[in-house]
Amino acid sequence: MTVQIVKIAGQKIAMLPFEEYRKLMDVAEDKADEQVADALAARRDAGEEYLPVELADRIMDGENPLRVWRTYRGLTQGQLGQEVNRQAAFISKLESGEAEGGVGLWARLADALGVTIEDIAPVQ
Repeated sequence: MTVQIVKIAGQKIAMLPFEEYRKLMDVAEDKADEQVADALAARRDAGEEYLPVELADRIMDGENPLRVWRTYRGLTQGQLGQEVNRQAAFISKLESGEAEGGVGLWARLADALGVTIEDIAPVQ
């Protein structure tokens, strides 16, 4: 590797050919990708669940997160309602935004679905 060290404004600066710089950047990017993959694997091994990309896309496209998670878990509105002592019609209203629930209800819904409140509650 051809490197030239120069002093500019009192600081030592390493100068190298652009192709060598690109190679170093590629190595650094590969290392960063490996670190991210290792961190994700550790979180997965610790039991953290990941939402499949198709479902994440549905949420990002504006579909109600409560509905997305409920259907992902294979529950009907009635089944989820039974879990949290609410009628299916009320779950439907939550999913359509026609009704709001308190923190306690959202905590029960999250618990029933095995997610965090942040995963399902509407953003205020």
